[in-house]
Amino acid sequence: MGIKKYKPTSPGRRWMSGPTFEEITRTQPEKSLLRPKKQKAGRNNQGRITIRQRGGGAKRRYRVVDFKRDKFGVPAQVASIEYDPNRSARIALLHYADGEKRYIVAPEGLRIGDTLVSDREAVEIRVGNAMPLRHIPLGSQVHNVELSRGRGGQLVRSAGTSAQLMAKEGTYATLRLPSGEMRLIHMDCMATIGVVGNSEHALIKLGKAGRKRYLGRRPKNRGVAMTPEAHPHGGGEGKAPIGMPGPKTPWGKPTLGYRTRRNKRTDRFIVRRRGKRR
Repeated sequence: MGIKKYKPTSPGRRWMSGPTFEEITRTQPEKSLLRPKKQKAGRNNQGRITIRQRGGGAKRRYRVVDFKRDKFGVPAQVASIEYDPNRSARIALLHYADGEKRYIVAPEGLRIGDTLVSDREAVEIRVGNAMPLRHIPLGSQVHNVELSRGRGGQLVRSAGTSAQLMAKEGTYATLRLPSGEMRLIHMDCMATIGVVGNSEHALIKLGKAGRKRYLGRRPKNRGVAMTPEAHPHGGGEGKAPIGMPGPKTPWGKPTLGYRTRRNKRTDRFIVRRRGKRR
């Protein structure tokens, strides 16, 4: 993928950049793998806003992506690389030998015509193949990693990300995640070889507020610009500081770096936390 810059025909265009889509080989998605996607605007099943600053945006349809890679032993051929509006990575359409079609997250270096396979046993170590961590060599870069056996990949699915297999001991493998966290994951969990594609996604500059609105993101208001009734940071004369030792959410809870993890059951799987300890 490349990044294209626009001519400064307006203030919004001056610093704007976007993808060239040169890796996309098909513009229409596979109909059998499309599902309707209802917009929720940050509301839960009671109609209450649980995620602020959401709403609007372009209408989308969901592409059913195979995160489980559980079609074992059946070879598949890469038919196309496609755009997915629901994720930063590209998706690849696989045509299996038995006639089934599935989408997967497209890794870097995947080409049309490549043959991929996933299995519970060891298969060839090549980009796009999936197998349990126990059969993957140390030092390999993987993505779409399962947290629980059979649940499907939940980790390392964003554009340009990868995890590195650092060690194996007993029934667990140690992975270094993109955040820097070192985590133990059961060796029977599936993972896919390679780095997620579309690595230049992070270089895109939206350029104007309108492009953020296309993505379904509404404006955010600073707490210091609000009244003291609306936010703990609010109030005061002129540009007043927040007036407290650390920043807080609108509901008075500490935020911006405050550790909120509270899960003693899975603490034992984390070898090293991401970032600095407070």
